[in-house]
Amino acid sequence: MKFAVIETGGRQYKITPDESIKIEKLDGDNKEGDKITFDKVLLIDDGKEVIVGTPYIDGAKIEATYEGQGRNKKIMVIRYRAKSRHFTKKGHRQIQDKVKIEVK
Repeated sequence: MKFAVIETGGRQYKITPDESIKIEKLDGDNKEGDKITFDKVLLIDDGKEVIVGTPYIDGAKIEATYEGQGRNKKIMVIRYRAKSRHFTKKGHRQIQDKVKIEVK
């Protein structure tokens, strides 16, 4: 596999073997070293052939190792109402999981 495109957490990620990526928080209690399987594979490219799913490839799975949990950079959420001098500012940090894609 040269690269693949998977879907998780409502987003699509382009992945390559032995790559560590940060993804949206996964369901369940995961611990470091746990194996995670992504079965929503949209595209696989092995350098010679490209397989595209409709929308997913049947039987395709990508395995990864759970590396930990962290938080994304803070984003500021601003709400402003014109003519009333009402202004609200809040910060938000989204929880993310880090996984390492394994060679298959």
